[in-house]
Amino acid sequence: MKKKISKLSPEKRLEKIRLNIDKIDLKILQLLSKRRKQVLNVIKYKPKSKIVDQARISKMIKERVKIGKKLKLEKFIITKIWLTMISSFIELEKKKYK
Repeated sequence: MKKKISKLSPEKRLEKIRLNIDKIDLKILQLLSKRRKQVLNVIKYKPKSKIVDQARISKMIKERVKIGKKLKLEKFIITKIWLTMISSFIELEKKKYK
């Protein structure tokens, strides 16, 4: 089978790739919205003193890194994203806690 040769210019290829990234980003934002709803539900079941659960955070990072490795994602990317996401949702919990 012959390899399909793209007739797109480098600029058009870049534009197409960026559009794909934008679509992926939209899916990530939709998932973050779903995660936010779940985080706000957590507030109903744990005391304010337990908002930060360092043992759970460490376990989550370790598990996400393990899964990410299978998906060929670098450890530093997963770690930075999850730590930022977790700290942001902790901030949300503290602001919304009743």
